[in-house]
Amino acid sequence: MIYLNFSEKLPLLNKYFLPNKPHMAILSFIAFTLIVAIISYVATRKTNEKTSDGYFLGGRSLTAGVIAGSLLLTNLSTEQLVGLNGSAYESGLSVMAWETLAAIAMVVTALFLLPRYLKGGLTTVPQFLAKRFDVATKTITSGLFLTGYVVVLLPVILYSGSLAISGMFNIPEVFNITKDQSIWLCVWGIGIIGSVYAVFGGLKAVVVSDSINAIGLLIGGLLIPIFGLLAVGDGSIMEGISVLTTEHPEKFKSMGSSSDPVPFYTIFTGMMLVQLFYWGTNQQIIQRALGAKNLKEGQKGLLLGSFIKILGPLIVVLPGIIAYHIFNGNLETSDQAYPMLVAKVLPPILLGFFAAVIFGAILSSFNSVLNSSVTLFGLDIYKQHINPKAEEGLVVKQGKRFGLLLALASMFIAPAIANAGSLFDYLQEINGIYSIPILTIIVVGYLTKHVPAIAAKVGLLSGSILYILSQFLLQPYFITKALAKASASGITDPTQLALIKSQAYFGLHYLDVMAILFVLNVFIMLVIGKINPRPDAYVQEYTEQVDITPWKYVKISGFMICVIVIGVYIYFQ
Repeated sequence: MIYLNFSEKLPLLNKYFLPNKPHMAILSFIAFTLIVAIISYVATRKTNEKTSDGYFLGGRSLTAGVIAGSLLLTNLSTEQLVGLNGSAYESGLSVMAWETLAAIAMVVTALFLLPRYLKGGLTTVPQFLAKRFDVATKTITSGLFLTGYVVVLLPVILYSGSLAISGMFNIPEVFNITKDQSIWLCVWGIGIIGSVYAVFGGLKAVVVSDSINAIGLLIGGLLIPIFGLLAVGDGSIMEGISVLTTEHPEKFKSMGSSSDPVPFYTIFTGMMLVQLFYWGTNQQIIQRALGAKNLKEGQKGLLLGSFIKILGPLIVVLPGIIAYHIFNGNLETSDQAYPMLVAKVLPPILLGFFAAVIFGAILSSFNSVLNSSVTLFGLDIYKQHINPKAEEGLVVKQGKRFGLLLALASMFIAPAIANAGSLFDYLQEINGIYSIPILTIIVVGYLTKHVPAIAAKVGLLSGSILYILSQFLLQPYFITKALAKASASGITDPTQLALIKSQAYFGLHYLDVMAILFVLNVFIMLVIGKINPRPDAYVQEYTEQVDITPWKYVKISGFMICVIVIGVYIYFQ
């Protein structure tokens, strides 16, 4: 057993090594950020960023470790740390599906999608759609991506990150400013630094900084549950685990009920579709793998990332359960669980380091989305429609200008979304407008040869419109009607009301709606393809930009990862 006497050891360490002063934390934060920036500059200074491949794909030179680190840190930010731990605080282990099932989606991407992406020499996912269908389909898809990034994702990242940084450093008190002023200060600080990485450094600068920060995030993220278990177990990690599993067995059930955020049955419906879209087609994610020096490195990077992803619940789920025990489930809101736990159990000597790591995660998400936006605009819009004759240097230059405008816009928008409600739920709901339609046309595009371009346009349009009608018109109507009926009947129990709400819309979870629309859109596209087939069969050409020889252990490694995921669910059933 591991024992630690906090009362005797930590005050002494804090006295001599890191006084618990906000100014010291800020200085350590600045120092860590500068170190990452210097390393990123040294690692990328020889990359030719005047070419499209050099700037947008890091010169197609990325290796497995860099790809895995960047994938993980791009994915993990304050939305996940705060949001998923908050969900775990309320519902327990069932929300781990967002982490563990990502591993299976990454395996599918490594085996099926990435070989096809690299064979075609793609820089953006929409480029495939131009070859498979037509330019208009590519432009619509790029527009959908950019709209989601600009209106939702970038401002949410900036705002949630600013809340975390402002709270950790107690910015209002240190600088004697209001809370709103501190948010503005942090938004612009994160935005400017992130813009420098993404706009002026290109993809390689982004992924190098991500890889460094990923190491820190894994270490810092694991320290939170370790110190939490030590606190619960009175100095013993094993005793802490025993206390949690004994006193809160309901929190360690992987199979969620119908009223939970992730009912178990949804992992066989829309959950896997969402995961496949995010890890296999989302430009901000897949761009890391597209920059691989060859298929082997890309596959190894994805599979390494997928294995580490299985351990994700230790960082984004377990702390929420620990917080439920420590605070007796009495927090005002579930989103307070993670920051309150960090403040409660983490020794002050480590607060500066962890704050720097969190900042790295925030920065990673922002600059990754921004870099992907620059890529989509430069190649799919500027080069395609504005100036088709533009040389590569000019494309990169105009992409950078667009990135700066995008960053400025997001910095102005971010403080204005303070009243958006749950940011994690807000993101998931809005992203559904374009995620499933885009996934649908990519899957159909690769698996069929004669489905025409008109079918892709119909699929994008019908998928988006039907989802909007379902989730923003019909579902609120039925829920409001059901809750009004419950109120009239005198039902006030929160558990009963939650069950009534979950069943109001024909018992459909939003993940179920995504699955239904996916099947419906596939059917519509196949019918159109049967009635009006493409004259010539689509055949993908090999551009020979990178070696596409697969890693010889990719199948067995992918199989073992899937077995581990299934084993986790069986163990915690």
